[in-house]
Amino acid sequence: MRDHVQKDQEFQLPVSRFFIAASLFVALMLNWLPWQGVWLVFRPDFVALVLLYWCTHKPYNVGISIAWAVGILADVADASLFGQHALAYSVLAFSGIVLHRRVLMFNLRQQTLQIFPLLLLAYAIYAAVYWQLRGNISWEYFIGSVMSALLWAPLTLLLQALRRPRAVSDQL
Repeated sequence: MRDHVQKDQEFQLPVSRFFIAASLFVALMLNWLPWQGVWLVFRPDFVALVLLYWCTHKPYNVGISIAWAVGILADVADASLFGQHALAYSVLAFSGIVLHRRVLMFNLRQQTLQIFPLLLLAYAIYAAVYWQLRGNISWEYFIGSVMSALLWAPLTLLLQALRRPRAVSDQL
């Protein structure tokens, strides 16, 4: 069973807290890009993706408290209802931590199918808060969860590539 361990998961450097914080900061910056028009409907939640990645790959380093703090930052930056993102990210982090062993036993294509319901749950929390505030639900809200799930494999490959040890050159 250990014979078919994926090549990208064999040798990876230990993750520093600085690298985790930097990846979450970059995800926050990507969420803050000025999306407009129809592209706003297709906007993925980069913070949710990166947070879910760290909660499934390093559940002892990233937890619900970090998800809550990042969610509060996202709420302040988006000028949305205070606690909306914090609640969604906390539920997402809890789900990722609870299901991290299950998610990691699949390949990337199957992992996408496993994390899609988690992202859908986070977007359902956004929609529930929106419904409480405005009295209706915009179903276009859920397209972002599909786009986020489609970005799971590229994001995983990128973060794993950054965690691989660099080849040391013997040339002067």
